[in-house]
Amino acid sequence: MIFSELVALASKLAALETQGLRRERRTVESVSLGHMVVDSKRLLTFNSNDYLGLASHPQVVEAIKEGAALYGAGSGASHLISGHSQAHDRLEELLATFFVPNIPSVRALYFSSGYMANLGVLTALASTAAGDIGFFSDQLNHASLIDGIRLTREPFHVYAHADLADLSLKLSSCQSGTKVVVTDGVFSMDGDIAPLPDLLRLCEQHGAWLLVDDAHGFGVLGETGAGVLQHFNLNSSQIIYMGTLGKAAGVSGAFVAAHEHFIEWMVQRSRPYIYTTAAAPALAHALLTSLRIIRGEEGQRRRSHLNALIQQLSTAPVPASWTRLHSITPIQPMVLGSNAQVLKASAELHKQGIWISAIRAPTVPVNTARLRITLSAAHTAHDVDQLVGALCEYA
Repeated sequence: MIFSELVALASKLAALETQGLRRERRTVESVSLGHMVVDSKRLLTFNSNDYLGLASHPQVVEAIKEGAALYGAGSGASHLISGHSQAHDRLEELLATFFVPNIPSVRALYFSSGYMANLGVLTALASTAAGDIGFFSDQLNHASLIDGIRLTREPFHVYAHADLADLSLKLSSCQSGTKVVVTDGVFSMDGDIAPLPDLLRLCEQHGAWLLVDDAHGFGVLGETGAGVLQHFNLNSSQIIYMGTLGKAAGVSGAFVAAHEHFIEWMVQRSRPYIYTTAAAPALAHALLTSLRIIRGEEGQRRRSHLNALIQQLSTAPVPASWTRLHSITPIQPMVLGSNAQVLKASAELHKQGIWISAIRAPTVPVNTARLRITLSAAHTAHDVDQLVGALCEYA
């Protein structure tokens, strides 16, 4: 007899299927310059967050091989035992230099993923003022920020997306001794940028921390790819910045950059940092090469090319019944509405050799299902023309 809980799960899975909410993984067999081979079919891919096309960069690939030869396949321990390698140390030092103009006495801390980094920051913040801290979270924040706040078990307030008046009202009515405003830098499903200068002004007025998850901005925005802080030319010791290294940087992992005192507090009190095996040193070694590309002339050329592609797509015609969300970032969403509509569109584009995933609730609000088109410097103008032609043909 099947355990009754398994029967219940089978029923819930069937309900997801009926609602158009069941997700499937597809196995990628190879990757090359904006294309992927999936189920033996070569697809032009607008699914990836490899914004600068560095994941397949020959120098980065060679660096990860070199790192494995130097340090082996894994770290073997957590950072505070024996897993913190010279590669990790050099990576953190290099990352900190990106933010010298933005955060006084800045220091960086490397994590194995952005999800872990956000959990680590939020729980470390909560441990500084347990029972006397309030979090203020943008309505459209990434799931890792939402989950991290919930994990603290401290009071939190959700403010309307990018609504400064709503946030100001909530900050003014909060009696907590420590306040933390939490926001994405670039919102992952809409592609818009948080109004960080205004958010920072509010934080300074209320003595609050400003935690920015810039997973989709680091490497892409700013003259040298230092993300939203450089984009807006911000400077404050109240800023805590999280960036990821598996998107524009093309490798894996994430980091937190903040004042050195807060980073040291995380080393001492951030459980997601302390109680996990350190990421493979070979990854950190490869990231040293990736970061040098990002802030160098080649990185500037790749960002310039990417911006040209963004401009090309943002001015191209799209089906009249779709809603194009305004974005100056590589994330270019097209909102169709229902789950059935977006699943059909994604399937038809797949037949034409183009892979764009159908994004549905709960990742986005109900009835705002969309094609989340992401551009990469690995794409060409011809690739974007092919995409636009396929969209128009589908319509």
